[in-house]
Amino acid sequence: MVSSWFNWRTLLVIVAVLIVSGTIVYTQYLSGKIAKEERRNVEAWVEAQRTILYSSDTASINLATKIITENDQIPIIETNEKDSLTGNFLNMDTALVRQNPSYLKDKLRQFKRYNNKPIISVLRDQPYQANKYYYGESPLLKETKLYPIIQLMVIGLFILIAILLQRTHYRSSQNQLWASLAKETAHQLGTPVSSLEGWLEILKEHPENAGYVPEIAKDVQRLQLITDRFGKIGSQPKLEPTNLNRQIELIVQYMKKRAGGQVGFEYVAHNGDLIEAEISPPLFDWVMENLLKNALDAMDGKGMITVAMHATNHEIVIDVTDTGKGIASQHLKKVFKPGFTTKKRGWGLGLSLSKRIVEQYHKGKLFVKWSEPGKGTSFRIILPMVPKDFLG
Repeated sequence: MVSSWFNWRTLLVIVAVLIVSGTIVYTQYLSGKIAKEERRNVEAWVEAQRTILYSSDTASINLATKIITENDQIPIIETNEKDSLTGNFLNMDTALVRQNPSYLKDKLRQFKRYNNKPIISVLRDQPYQANKYYYGESPLLKETKLYPIIQLMVIGLFILIAILLQRTHYRSSQNQLWASLAKETAHQLGTPVSSLEGWLEILKEHPENAGYVPEIAKDVQRLQLITDRFGKIGSQPKLEPTNLNRQIELIVQYMKKRAGGQVGFEYVAHNGDLIEAEISPPLFDWVMENLLKNALDAMDGKGMITVAMHATNHEIVIDVTDTGKGIASQHLKKVFKPGFTTKKRGWGLGLSLSKRIVEQYHKGKLFVKWSEPGKGTSFRIILPMVPKDFLG
């Protein structure tokens, strides 16, 4: 999939480069052709000016006048033989010339950069007197030169849209794959869990089993919870206003019992006893468990885990901080990608699913607040605050 995507994208870029390159080459050819034609038009215009000044033939004067009046696109500036402005110009903004005394001088420098070979009209030989005519690009020539840039922008936009659509499709396919995998897992777990419940009821009928039946019941309930979580992936879960203080406290206590004696836990809520958010409790518990399990794995059985929560007028912030080995800087952007893991065992799906649960289902955020190798890591969850009128 990745290889075909790479080949498709490479081919798209090559085709785009060929199109733009071909367009630029053809435009350069066309621009040169137009530039030569415009020079001939200016030469004809200068000759028409001489005809009107020196010819007495009516037909010639009429033709010259027609040539002069037809040039309404090419800007022209007239100078004397010493390159001093005479004040005569054509096809330029008269208002700008009047408002800005240096306008003609600036334009003359621009025309000289464009073409430093003026068209000279000799008025007399002795003493020598002549007019020089410098000209600039017509609007048609400017538009012709601008066309490849516009085309490049349009093609670039289409390529960008195509890449974004392809990435969206790829991510959508990934989402469907993970959702299908989760639902299939839930389906496969359902049968043995139901069977275990039946066997558990049989065990309860015999008094000699009373010592270990409660523990087996807890494990069966745990399996039921896991099945329920997997079943909710890929479908929109039901969100309900929940006391986050109580919810997080239960998760911390659950993980504390399963951690080693050298791992300390601290839960701090800065806003009193009641902070409520609209969540799916089973999925939210899954997120917190994933973060706490990652923290435990990072500390190798010794250290401190702190869960801190506070609320503002608009959001609830939950930080899960450990004193473990931290995350290397080159891995920070990869921690939420499916399949990424630094552990010897595991599929690298926990953080990816957690981020999806928080951001897609709960409209919140999950990210690495900070991490420093050798000192620890802090993950932050941000959830939207439930409006007070909604809570009643």
